[in-house]
Amino acid sequence: MKNLWFITNPSSGSATPEKCAAIEAVFEERGLRLVGRTGFPDEALPTSQSLDAAKVDTVVLFAGDGTINAAVCALAEWKGAILILPGGTMNLLAKALHGNADPAAIIHTAHEGGGKVALPFVEAGGRRALVGLILGPAASWVRAREMVRAGKVRGLGRAMLMAWRRTFARGIKLEGVRGLRERAQAVFVRPEADHLDVAAVDARDFRSITALGWEWLTGDWVAAAAVTQVRATVIRVAGYKPALALFDGEPVMLEPDIPITGGMTARQFLRTVEAT
Repeated sequence: MKNLWFITNPSSGSATPEKCAAIEAVFEERGLRLVGRTGFPDEALPTSQSLDAAKVDTVVLFAGDGTINAAVCALAEWKGAILILPGGTMNLLAKALHGNADPAAIIHTAHEGGGKVALPFVEAGGRRALVGLILGPAASWVRAREMVRAGKVRGLGRAMLMAWRRTFARGIKLEGVRGLRERAQAVFVRPEADHLDVAAVDARDFRSITALGWEWLTGDWVAAAAVTQVRATVIRVAGYKPALALFDGEPVMLEPDIPITGGMTARQFLRTVEAT
């Protein structure tokens, strides 16, 4: 860990210019060379070739799940290391790799000798999710959630009303999983090393719907209600219509015949704590 490329998302509420400057000060304190910076999505992500040409050995990501996903997918074949710092809302990947340490502590520990590990992912239709894939009517809350994060008030009520109505819809049915209700309002598919962890929320009553929508806007929707969890290896959306799917929070229309599977990345992520 000597030559770094720093990738942030200026529109992220956590990755403020002040916090980015503080992180760069830690780079300087450790004697690390900052070769380049990318402010995604306004600036294009670096390629494996451009990083190698600049002799970069570590890419540092300080952003939310969507930006991390885009960068990791773009650099899937790169041979260097990737250091993920907590710069989003839930920071699930950063917590898995570094516990609850803050960015400065993570950089210090990684520079002193963090090991590289592979991470599991969910994959469907050429898209990958490192944190998880969300399916079902509750995925329609994504537009309202992004408006809240961006501080946009105009149109928020309409977006919330539409998401509310869709959440009361019939729900989603999946093939390849047993033990789930026929029509769940939200299904979260989380990658594990050897399987997919499928968690379904069935929110039918007013109280459950309210909790689900609120958690969508403010944090982790899985905390909104008791969930039913099962294991699977390959699943599909049942029926004939495409379904809205969120890959690490990024919306995609997923065709029902596309298999949803799991896999492992290359060993390129720096970990500073032991796996639990």
